[in-house]
Amino acid sequence: HPRPHTRLDLPWPAGVPDGGRHGFTEAHRALLEPALPALADRIAQALGDGPCRVLVLGFEELMYAPLRLATALEDRTGAEVRYSTTTRSPVLAVDDPGYAIRTRLVFPAHDDPADGPGERYAYNVAGAGFDAVVLVVDSAADTPALHAPGGLLDRLAPHTEQVLLAVIPSYVPGAPAPERQEEVPMQLPEPLRGPAFSSYAPDEVGWLLQDLSDTRLEAPTEEREEAIQSGGAHYAESLPVEYQPSAAYQELFKSALALSAARIARAVGTVTETVLAERGPRPVLVSLARAGTPVGVLMRRWAQARHGLDLPHYAVSIVRGRGIDANALRWLAEHHDPADVVFVDGWTGKGAITRELAAAVAEFEKAGGVAGFNPEIAVLADPGGCVRTYGTREDFLIPSACLNSTVSGLISRTVLRADLVGPDDFHGAKFYRELAGADVSGLFLDTVAARFDEVADAVDTEVKELLAADRAPTWEGWAAVERISEEYGIHDVNLVKPGVGETTRVLLRRVPWKILARRGAGPDLDHIRLLAEQRGVPVEEVDSLPYTCVGLIHPKYTRGATGADGKAVESA
Repeated sequence: HPRPHTRLDLPWPAGVPDGGRHGFTEAHRALLEPALPALADRIAQALGDGPCRVLVLGFEELMYAPLRLATALEDRTGAEVRYSTTTRSPVLAVDDPGYAIRTRLVFPAHDDPADGPGERYAYNVAGAGFDAVVLVVDSAADTPALHAPGGLLDRLAPHTEQVLLAVIPSYVPGAPAPERQEEVPMQLPEPLRGPAFSSYAPDEVGWLLQDLSDTRLEAPTEEREEAIQSGGAHYAESLPVEYQPSAAYQELFKSALALSAARIARAVGTVTETVLAERGPRPVLVSLARAGTPVGVLMRRWAQARHGLDLPHYAVSIVRGRGIDANALRWLAEHHDPADVVFVDGWTGKGAITRELAAAVAEFEKAGGVAGFNPEIAVLADPGGCVRTYGTREDFLIPSACLNSTVSGLISRTVLRADLVGPDDFHGAKFYRELAGADVSGLFLDTVAARFDEVADAVDTEVKELLAADRAPTWEGWAAVERISEEYGIHDVNLVKPGVGETTRVLLRRVPWKILARRGAGPDLDHIRLLAEQRGVPVEEVDSLPYTCVGLIHPKYTRGATGADGKAVESA
């Protein structure tokens, strides 16, 4: 009997060919591009949370459609996706590491071709270790022969844990090409504002998000780490349980804020004045939720206090591996000139989000979105040397990195999950109203803003020097992360989190392995040492570290593992 598989009918856009063999015009592309994310989400939902290594297998000349589905699936899930097609061409398979064709599957033709039945082939599928194979065929090839014993579906099944048959409608040549339709403007909601969503004042930030406060999204840290590293889930599909600091840690936050307030105020002034000088007198601040949001509020307050400007400020979601919220960009383009938009974040680590934003804006324009957004990010601190608009390149403690939602308007990190965020929705987030008693968001903003006047002269001097200086990104942080990754045997830069801010996130949200601290680092790391002690994480002092500290997550996380001393550890 043929082995079981799952069948999925894909709603390929009407009138759009499956590839160039039928002719493919710009009008066809305009219909296909916006449909691909939803098609990929349908495939991802059918596959479930398990597979992390997927083969999308096309069918002979049906090549373009499966290839586009494969790239969209990789963009939407973060899984490792490979692509190939079946063929009627026989090739000798030799199981030798130096040979291109290692294995082959042989199966009977299943599309009743004009030149008669015969054998067909799929190469390098057997033994390749794919968790799932997504076979894409058109409806004309979805015949009884495909499903019969010894057919292609039956031959694929022994070599993977899951086979998904994705069927698209057969294209009929000669059908009239689709005409460009006048686009109906997408009805996107207005931004969420406090106090209904967040503890910030309504004029300080508008959240281009949807409210998921009533949805249970939290998962234990260990479970999230295991799922993320196994490829079973993307980090943006769930939320960590909100860390509630001890009394000692809260006091540490307040003392750190008192010590660093003037330093932060100076960086806020520097980055704001640089933006005003280079990006126009009335920029639209768009912070990357959520670390960028307190910085965006402070930049808005500086512009108001020093120049009497009332700058618009919004917060949007960006997700590593999945890009920026395209619907948020559409809303911004409808209400503001994209050229006026300045993206704002808290700090840079190795520059992953910097690269993510540049790629996402380019993809947005390629898919037909409004052009003109400048993907350059303005940050408070740029220790990684990843941007040219910054308040400082020193790696120092920014107290807003010490806590989670209670210093960010009681808003969670953002969520992107196919069953919660549809193609016409903003990304989601939660408002933790129940944590109002522990909220220090206003305290942080007011304490820093109170120091604006005393740093104004220093800011003026520093901005003049910066505007005349070469501020081109050096990306030295990325190079350092690659070196650390190799030196500590991690071999995955995504598990190396450089800088005080990123290291704090590791200790608050992930399952850390160890912390590297620059030898002699002072009070900037007091909260790091306290968190590490509370979680039983070793702090290793090292020389020649370009950052004040670096948090490491081991790539082979397993619960219940033991360390070299025999003691239980959370990451092996």
